[in-house]
This record gives sequence, C-alpha cells and structure tokens, in this order.
Amino acid sequence: MEIADPSAAAQSRARTWTRLHQHLGSAPGPLTYDMVSRAAADHLGESDDLDWKRDLPQPPRNGQWNEFAKDISAMANTRGGLLIYGVADNHEIIGIDWEKADLRQYAQWVRNHVHPYLPDLVMYPLTDGATTLLVVDVPASEMAPHLVHGRSDKDKEQQAFTVPYRDRDHTAWMAEHQIERAYRDRFTRTDSAEEALRQHSDFLTRTITAHAAKPSAWLVAVARPTRPYPHGAPPLNQNEAGYLLHVAEQRGSKLPTRQVPGPMAGMGGTLIHPRPGLRRWVCSTMEIDYNRNSMIELHHDGTVTLATNVSWRPYAEEQRSLAEEGINEALPVRQRVVAAACGDFVTIVQELQRKLRLDSTQQITATIYASDGPGALEAHTADFGGDREGAPPSARRPHHIQPVHTLLPPIADDEEAARVSEELSTDLMSQFGL
Repeated sequence: MEIADPSAAAQSRARTWTRLHQHLGSAPGPLTYDMVSRAAADHLGESDDLDWKRDLPQPPRNGQWNEFAKDISAMANTRGGLLIYGVADNHEIIGIDWEKADLRQYAQWVRNHVHPYLPDLVMYPLTDGATTLLVVDVPASEMAPHLVHGRSDKDKEQQAFTVPYRDRDHTAWMAEHQIERAYRDRFTRTDSAEEALRQHSDFLTRTITAHAAKPSAWLVAVARPTRPYPHGAPPLNQNEAGYLLHVAEQRGSKLPTRQVPGPMAGMGGTLIHPRPGLRRWVCSTMEIDYNRNSMIELHHDGTVTLATNVSWRPYAEEQRSLAEEGINEALPVRQRVVAAACGDFVTIVQELQRKLRLDSTQQITATIYASDGPGALEAHTADFGGDREGAPPSARRPHHIQPVHTLLPPIADDEEAARVSEELSTDLMSQFGL
C-alpha cells in the first residue's frame, strides 16, 4: 500500500482518469484541488466510483464495522474509485485538519480488516494553501472479492467476514450468489485471460473467412482489460457507443504519423450507428463491396476487437496496379494501412477506457490473417514517402504472421498510445524483413 506524502511524485502513482476528469472534460492527468473544487461546485453526485466524505476516518466504536475498511473494500470490489474527505453532504468544501490525518493508522486498518490484502491503495492530500482535502484512490482489484473482517453490534464476540460493494451512490452487501460470481470472475481472470483473447481472435478470423469476397489479408486485433468492466455497472448505450467511435475517428484522423486514412474513415454512417450484438455493439462493412471491409466491436466487458482488410485499394487504383504489375499470387499487405489501422485501434481502446473509466491494463494482441487460408503475404511500402506502393525486392513473403502482444497502461496518455500503436505495427511488419 502506498502512503503518499504531499509530493507530486507520490500522487503520480494514483490514477490519471477518474469520474472528476470525465465530468470536467479534463485530459488524463493528476487530480488537483481545483478539479475537486469545481466538481463540488457543480454538485457532482456520488456514484459507484466517487464518495464524498465530510470527516476523516474514525476508529470503529460499539462493535461496528470499520467503516474505512468497508468503504475501501466496496470500491475495490466494484471498479475502483475515489474517497474524498473534507467535502460535506451539500458539496461544501470544509476541509480537514491535516495534522489529525493518520495515514499509517488508516493503512493499518485496511491491512487488519480487508482480506485479501490491497497493495495498490494510494492516499494523498490536496490543498489550495488554506484548505486541505484527503484523497484515497482505490484501484479496481484483480483479487476481488475482498472481504471485510469485523464484529456486528449485536454479536460483539462473534468475528465475521462480509463482502461489500458499491451500488450506485451507496455501499451494499453482496448476497451469496454475488459472492459466488465474484470468485468465479477472479478465477476466470487468473486462468482464462489468454484464452479469452484467443477466442475473440478466432471468432474474427471465422467471420473474415465467411465474408471475404476474394482472397485478401486482414489485420485482426483484440484488446481486453485485465479486469473486465463489472457486470453490475451500466454498459454503453447505442448513442454513447456511436459518439465514442465518432470521437475516436476524429482523433485518429489527426494523428501526426497518419499517412493514409484508417479503417474508421471509410465506415460512414455504420460507424456512428452501431448495431446490437451478443453483449456488444458492432459496426461492420463486411457486406459492402465498394469500400474497405472492416468490423469493430465494443464489448460490454471493455473488450475491443477490430478486423480490417489491409489489402484493399480503391477500384481504380487496384486496376492500375494489376495492369502495371500483373496479377500477383501473393496477398498484398500495405504497410501504411497496417500502421493506420493500429492507430485507429489503439485510439478506440483509449476512448473506451476513458468512457468506462477502466483503470486496469489492457492486454492487446494483433496478427495478419489470410482470408482463404495460408498463402504468401507480400509487404507493400511507399517509395521515399510517395504515394506509389510496391513490394521491396529484399522483403520476405511469409505464409504465417505470428501474433504480437503488448500492454496499454490504464488510461494511457496520447504519447503512450502512439508508442503502443507503433510497437504493434512495427512488430507485425518486421516479420516481412522490413
């Protein structure tokens, strides 16, 4: 557990995207006193990931549960969040007496009363020079459910464990079936993360095989949070999903490294009017012959999948290429399109992270797949930054591309997202000897 001092270095270990950031329209970054002040002035309501507290944590009395440990455990069992001390019920900032804030004692309460141990809790002050607040940043835990150990008021001698969680703006206790599901989710996270990625990839490749009108090479990418979005939290609705993808398309088109349009640029109205799928929203142009075929899925658990044809060219360009080069038995893989698709994909993942406030690392896997089965793949690159593309004579023609893997940190900034996107495209194209 991190017991932070007032330094910026300590606070930097806290999350950089919270409900306050979203409410205020702030970019990812450290939480500030001014942000808390503005959110309180707006009367931002409590939720499953935000709890305003007037007074500092108090030791348990009269056989009650340790309220601080219960509140910490409840947020860790849901999706993480912030406890902010020094804000009254009417959202007036009254502050705390920092000299009375005993962070070591608070940490000890959590160690003694929350099981299993929560290692990533961060506590730090925020001040404007006159008034001080205490922020407790609770991450969504990979080891949920966390049990709270204590005594009830009725049976003071009887030790007991119970499992709290956040239900919108208050703390509730899990029923037996909820506890069972929470444990099942923990074991699934531990044992089946890679299997889940593989299943998503397999589904995409089967979809490509069924829909591809002619032999082509496809980029297949999957991102999945290490701790999926909780079942009890509200999923995206259709309008939210469409707007999220619209924002991602606008951001992706302005990336400084973008040389050609990404797959989202050609999806038109399909992109902003996603259709329902199995616990997901689906945007697909698989049935449209005149444009690049692509499919994007936003899953309710925070997973993002993308399949896009990286061999596709506009019809006139394709006919010119065939006339000049002759029919080539190898499937073209356009390097600039792969880079643009990786950029679009990571941008979508970023936007979903921010919208759902996912504070767990994203596992990402990507590969290039031939729609009609194993066949030679040929990299096409632009000569000296021009528009014409061709196959470098020294490049290899692999029949299989190994899946590549990387991680996107929780609520990554644009610089980190660009690095992850470049890593994906470089690792894929380097298998052609480029």
